[in-house]
Amino acid sequence: MSTRLSKGGRLIDRTKPLSFTFNGRRMKGYAGDTLASALLGEGQTMVGRSFKYHRPRGVMASGAEEPNALVGLGQGGRFEPNQRTTTTELFEGAETVSQNHWPSLEFDIGAINNKVARFLPAGFYYKTFMFPRFAWKHLFEPIVRQSAGLGKVPTHRDEDRYEYAYGFADLVIVGGGIAGIAAALAAGRAGKRVWLIEQTAHWGGRAVVDGVQIDGQDADAWVKTAVEALAAMENVTLRTRTMAAGLYDHGYLLAYERVADHTPGDRRPRHRLWRLRAGHVVTATGAIERPLSFAGNDIPGVMLASAVRDYVVNWGVSPGDRTVVVTNNDDAYRTALALLDAGLVVPAVIDARPEAKGELPEAVRSRGVRVLVGHGIAKVKGGKEVTGVSVCIQAGEGAEIESLACDAVAMSGGWSPVVHLWSHCGGKLLWDEAQAMFRPDPKRPATGDDGAAMVTAVGAANGILTPHEILADAHQAVGGAGTAPGAVAATEVPMQPVWIMPQGAGPALRMKMWLDPQNDVKVSDVQLAAREGYESVEHTKRYTTLGMATDQGKVSNINGLAVLSGALNRAIPATGTTTFRPPYTPISMGAIAGEARGEIFQPLRRTPMHEWHETHGAHWEPVGQWRRAYTYLRTGEGVHDAVNREIRAVRNSVGLLDASTLGKLIVKGPDAGRFLDMLYTNMMSTLPVGKCRYGLMCTENGFLSDDGVVVRLSEDTWLCHTTTGGAERIHGWMEDWLQCEWWDWKVYTANVTEEYAQVAVAGPNARRLLEKLGGIDVSKDAFPFMEWREGTLGGFRARVYRISFSGELSYEVAVPASEGRAFWDALLKAGEEFGVTPYGTEAMHIMRAEKGFIMIGDETDGTVIPQDLNLQWAISKKKADYLGKRAQERSHMVDPDRWKLVGLETLDGSVIPDGAYAVAEGVNANGQRNMQGRVTSTYFSPTLGKGIAMGLVKHGPNRMGEVLDFPVDGGRVVKARIVDPVFFDKDGEKQNV
Repeated sequence: MSTRLSKGGRLIDRTKPLSFTFNGRRMKGYAGDTLASALLGEGQTMVGRSFKYHRPRGVMASGAEEPNALVGLGQGGRFEPNQRTTTTELFEGAETVSQNHWPSLEFDIGAINNKVARFLPAGFYYKTFMFPRFAWKHLFEPIVRQSAGLGKVPTHRDEDRYEYAYGFADLVIVGGGIAGIAAALAAGRAGKRVWLIEQTAHWGGRAVVDGVQIDGQDADAWVKTAVEALAAMENVTLRTRTMAAGLYDHGYLLAYERVADHTPGDRRPRHRLWRLRAGHVVTATGAIERPLSFAGNDIPGVMLASAVRDYVVNWGVSPGDRTVVVTNNDDAYRTALALLDAGLVVPAVIDARPEAKGELPEAVRSRGVRVLVGHGIAKVKGGKEVTGVSVCIQAGEGAEIESLACDAVAMSGGWSPVVHLWSHCGGKLLWDEAQAMFRPDPKRPATGDDGAAMVTAVGAANGILTPHEILADAHQAVGGAGTAPGAVAATEVPMQPVWIMPQGAGPALRMKMWLDPQNDVKVSDVQLAAREGYESVEHTKRYTTLGMATDQGKVSNINGLAVLSGALNRAIPATGTTTFRPPYTPISMGAIAGEARGEIFQPLRRTPMHEWHETHGAHWEPVGQWRRAYTYLRTGEGVHDAVNREIRAVRNSVGLLDASTLGKLIVKGPDAGRFLDMLYTNMMSTLPVGKCRYGLMCTENGFLSDDGVVVRLSEDTWLCHTTTGGAERIHGWMEDWLQCEWWDWKVYTANVTEEYAQVAVAGPNARRLLEKLGGIDVSKDAFPFMEWREGTLGGFRARVYRISFSGELSYEVAVPASEGRAFWDALLKAGEEFGVTPYGTEAMHIMRAEKGFIMIGDETDGTVIPQDLNLQWAISKKKADYLGKRAQERSHMVDPDRWKLVGLETLDGSVIPDGAYAVAEGVNANGQRNMQGRVTSTYFSPTLGKGIAMGLVKHGPNRMGEVLDFPVDGGRVVKARIVDPVFFDKDGEKQNV
């Protein structure tokens, strides 16, 4: 059983005890502990249950590679499931619970799955999808859904905060071991801007645990001196508790900093997501020890050998009083020596190799420990904890030749370089047969646009496993000046691993050899996948769920590849690896969101007049990120009555609409006219200065995307108005074409939407109202329709456009946003004698529908082209090309059966439901009634005193006067006549006065 040692523990402070709970049981640890070391120190060997079979699970590793020891951490707004105990620092009052069991960790009903394992082979879930169908739907699906997932979903709002941060460097070095530190020293002394990041809270990595000496001093002392030197350099940034989550093109790296995980509630952001831009990236990410496959290798107490000595040396914790070491390389002998130095018992070292010579094996033998070469473990004895092991001949049949009593097993199957970041951005791997590992291929790195390598791997991440070679490699990789640090390890150990598995072991034994302990993937599962035709490693991964756990196969992938390759009778490099994808370890959703939560998840955009609207009865409508007044409610007034009142006021006198939300994009430059001619269906380069023109934009597929009035401000400058929700989208669309296709055109664009407040002054008295303010001459002769003027209006700097979306005499006035509210107030005061009435978006919509004007998003749905809306007049016949032109010439775009825009009048004056379909005779191939049209906009018109609608109808413009049937809810049919879509003032007399 694991216990706390009476001495030792280089990372803990025994003068600072910390209390915490596990499943309600109060426990004690020390400052510097991880949750894993604290649990082991309290003798808690079993910490959870596996996903599929609910087998007991304990701590297996000491870092981010840990697959088993996941707990729920915290309470209420700070509860989070699946927290890896090996990387979670202990803090006072931590509350933890084990996962994936019921009713308790010790007695779990789900463990019955282990008894019926033969009926739950690899691919079981997929096979249940196939047949019989009724069994899947009514029997299997509820069971699978109920058992899916690990941990419990938080039910409270997250109490912590998170933030983004940005950084730039000539060189980002990932990994704070001796390789990363040496590289940072060389680069820092060369004057480069350097970031050195380390995912743990401590510098030095394995070297400080393994007794390495550097330049005649212990690694611990060398690391301390080196870090102090780096901290003194102004050009070097050091970050601990920072994990490089992903590396992307152009040196873009995401780094996940756990700022206050170990000090919850201290008001700092819990996590910070760094967005780093690096001229070059060095991965000094080290290597991960591989487990071995033998029966019972998942029982709590079976651990990686490197993790065992980490717990002994770093945290003063013994994983067991009697530990058997099983290995295929020399490195595990370090663990035996560390255990012996701590006063613990090592009954034997079981080595799969035919011989074990060298300094480390001899040092272990000299301490009186048996070294059994050519042997392996046939089976680990025990259930919820280790009680012993059965020893077998490695080349034999797996039969037990000896039994050893122990309460822990330390296993080592060699080392796998951490190549994830190298692979994220496209770096390729090669198979190193001598060391049985995939390592970065220096001839095939990820490259930048200039063809130069974007990333360099150094040290153990590069497949170099001896300390003096690690330091030399790191120094050389960054072009360090001077002499590289010299390293003399206590023992320089070459790796000579062989795959260890009892050869010829019977099926019953082989069923218990585990590759992925979290997902319960066995050796036999991978062999079954191979027999069933899953020869691709990616297919095998998904069929068996190998490596799909929260550790993403960090401890299981290489062994799984070896088993698959053996089953297919081919070499490991021929099988290949699975795809490494970011993030390297899970990152919190809070860090991804940053400050974009609560009210600023999607920040509300407000016009300068927003406060006035709010205090004058505005009934709000969301339009993109804006809130616009749908209508203004007066005391005792309903929404419908308010809208009708506003329309009558505009038609009879004058109304004000806050149009500040409309997109306003500046397009400027020698090629601006040429550019706009490509974006719009009509000509904009010929638009005279001082005039306005309505324009349509289409996607490259020909479908209508946006519309608006374009204004020519000067010889090389145009102002493009867009729909409220379209400003950012259209601006991005412009930049996409300029940067990716027409990159050599001299055009500048800017989104100035929020720089101006804009007010539509509409109605028969609109001109009189503006004349009362005084300034710009707004008379009919001086200011014709579709022109603009700039000057002073009532003392305000103004640009006035004579355009109309209501069909009335109308002016849209743009003033600086800072003067928007004052200008609005001035209009209200000057318009009192005319009964000036603010109107909202619904009144605007009804008035435009009365005039037959289209609305993007209503008459368009991503499948509509301008020709469908009878807008051929807005398509230039002079231009050779525009975006979407060729697409609109395709056969289905010119099909005469396409639905066209018409007006619709109900025979009884009622309002047709929005989106209603008109039916035709007969049924289609699916047995459904044929459709011949649909409603796109529908309103009650107070001007006409009846319901009106616009719709798309097959052959619509040729069917004027026909009556269509629109089935609606309750079996009722509404009859509507096809009419001209312009219901009001067809000749435009009211807007042209």
